[in-house]
Amino acid sequence: MSQTTAQPDTSTSTVAVPEDPTDVAGLVASMTLEEKLAQIVGFWDKGDGDAVAPLQGAFVEPKSLHDVAASGLGHLTRVYGTRPVDPLERARWLWDFQRWIVSSTRHGIPALVHEECLTGLSAWGAATYPTPLAWGATFDPDLVTEAAALVGRSMRQLGVHQGLAPVLDVVRDPRWGRVEEAISEDPYLVATVGTGYVVGLQSAGIHATLKHFVGYSASQAGRNFAPVHAGPRELEDVLLVPFEMAVVEGGARSVMHSYSEIDGVPVAADPTLLTGVLRERWGFDGTVVADYFGVAFLALLHHVAADLGDAAGQALLAGVDVELPTGDAYLGPLAAAVRSGAVDESLVDRACTRALEQKAELGLLGATFEDEPPTEVDLDGPEHRALAARLAEESVVLLSNDGTLPLAAPRRVAVLGPNADRLAALLGCYAFVNHVIPQHPGTEPGIEVPTVLEALTGEWPDVQVRFARGCEVDSDDVTGIEEAVTAAREAEVAVLVVGDSSGLFGRGTSGEGCDRDDLELPGVQRRLVEEVVATGTPVVLVLVTGRPYAVDWALGSCAAVVQAFFPGEEGAGAVAGVLSGRVNPSGHLPVSMPRSAGSQPYTYLHPALGGDSDVTNLSSRPALPFGHGLSYTTFELTDLDVLAGSTADDVVVRVRVHNTGDRPGDDVVQLYARDLVASVTRPVAQLVGYARVRLAAGESRTLTLRVPPSRLSFTVRDGRRVVEPGEVEVWVGDCVTDRRQLRTVMLTGGVHEVALHDPRRTTVEVGTGI
Repeated sequence: MSQTTAQPDTSTSTVAVPEDPTDVAGLVASMTLEEKLAQIVGFWDKGDGDAVAPLQGAFVEPKSLHDVAASGLGHLTRVYGTRPVDPLERARWLWDFQRWIVSSTRHGIPALVHEECLTGLSAWGAATYPTPLAWGATFDPDLVTEAAALVGRSMRQLGVHQGLAPVLDVVRDPRWGRVEEAISEDPYLVATVGTGYVVGLQSAGIHATLKHFVGYSASQAGRNFAPVHAGPRELEDVLLVPFEMAVVEGGARSVMHSYSEIDGVPVAADPTLLTGVLRERWGFDGTVVADYFGVAFLALLHHVAADLGDAAGQALLAGVDVELPTGDAYLGPLAAAVRSGAVDESLVDRACTRALEQKAELGLLGATFEDEPPTEVDLDGPEHRALAARLAEESVVLLSNDGTLPLAAPRRVAVLGPNADRLAALLGCYAFVNHVIPQHPGTEPGIEVPTVLEALTGEWPDVQVRFARGCEVDSDDVTGIEEAVTAAREAEVAVLVVGDSSGLFGRGTSGEGCDRDDLELPGVQRRLVEEVVATGTPVVLVLVTGRPYAVDWALGSCAAVVQAFFPGEEGAGAVAGVLSGRVNPSGHLPVSMPRSAGSQPYTYLHPALGGDSDVTNLSSRPALPFGHGLSYTTFELTDLDVLAGSTADDVVVRVRVHNTGDRPGDDVVQLYARDLVASVTRPVAQLVGYARVRLAAGESRTLTLRVPPSRLSFTVRDGRRVVEPGEVEVWVGDCVTDRRQLRTVMLTGGVHEVALHDPRRTTVEVGTGI
């Protein structure tokens, strides 16, 4: 399909350009139609590489950026993140282009530059952090905020203004390929960690973009782009929750619509969501940007628009302000639709105003770029590496352990498996190494990423280490298994590293467009594990994946099982540290560990009839529950006290946590609640608060958690969000099923309706250590 482009505007506006370059209303009034359209589109110089976005090959960008930008330009798409480029050379090019657009267009408005930054800036040579699913495993939003701020500072230094992150989709089905990009199956954990990322990124002057508003993760059978059948209460009480916190509390400045259709209505054409919820209810006053080609997809994939002009009109009316990555619909097709009277030009004015107001916030209106571009940029320096290491270390989850771990001083170790000595195995699909470099064979990664084999060799310099791959990640070839079995027989312990290969659109086992119809380890990896276990040598199974797999069979047969969700450039060191005992594991599962694909979709937030019961012969119980995670020390929770009053009051929970072991460690104390009787069915458990607490051996602290009414609220039949009076179970534990410390309290008074700006976050006070 060829792209329809706008014809150059040969007319001269009768309205002069305002003297004040920050006068947005004056700017819009002075613009021709083509000049306004130019401000609400992007340009993507994609080159001839393979697709890194869905159906990218169906769209052909005009050859000349300068021709497209003759009337101005809204966005430059992925200047650094499309192909391997030297960042300093590219910065010089960018400054030159911005000077050109300032001096050569009538209004002299620079372009806004956006980049992907899901696991750090997605550019050649930039630090690559753990995936968001690993952020969720840390239960540490403050650390995520710190990392995001550092990433944002690097981006701002390069002249980038907007980051396409975080992903706030709540995991609903582990078969979905983009689980690695999401934070958790729990909306409160997604909300707090994701809002932390927003605050951190925006503290550096980069506008965060919330993705993917809304429903994308609730797709049919976990398939990318599949229809969403969520009801209004699931939408309100689960899927919208993180976006609301990130907008209302985090002040997010941009939102990206999802590709989803919900009950037959594509979000990109839904004013109820993009205007009614986002702007009118929540007060959002930033920009809504299209997911790549999402406006055109209204015609090409959803078939709710007759052509690109119709698609543009529907998206504008709904509230999509800027078409990314290009102007496939918002240039020529929209211009024709406006001139024919099919689309009201006031909608163009509204979108252009919002786009220019964003540029004003970012300091672009009136900017001249007369300063020089950076001559030194450290995109992966010691500060980045230290933060990447901390995130990775806090995210590694010890799933099971018979006492084999930690391996303090092994003598002979077999390091086996397809992910043991593969750099890319540690990184997610939006990491530059996996996202772009596969389209450029022979290109160096640009960053140092030790493999697990290399990290273990460094961890144990005097240990005899033998490596055998055994098999590939996703292959039926079993010829290498015998070598791995032989190596295991001759070793004191076998470290077997298996899992995923992250990629795009079928080029991986995890990642965008890499969905699964089962939850077995890909390829012949299960056979590899089982044959190595059969040797009798203790096996430490390390899962390096982008989703939870059904590995209940391994939990009982392996000496220990460790889970790492694509832990980033310092991830191998974190894994090695956990195995050696240098790092005391403290990660907890942000998603349930499934027992089978047949029980999906599953979430711990199910009502009574969504779990095991006597009315069905099938179990949906996970192999390991949400929040599970072991440590090399032991923690005890005691002295639970719960104070509850009316439905309009905070519920105050106090509990003592004691490190009863012989080494320091971090405990993640989780607070859950259950509404025993309600006017609509409620989950059997719901996370309402959590706290990561560091304790020395023998130390104890008292935690006070104040749960605001909004954390106990839900949407009733008439659409209001309320707290109802009645009995509520409250418990603290190390996972959702740990109910040893439980109290039942009564909420009194009448039905309390929660307002938009009521507190949404449970506060935590940590008392003095004893």
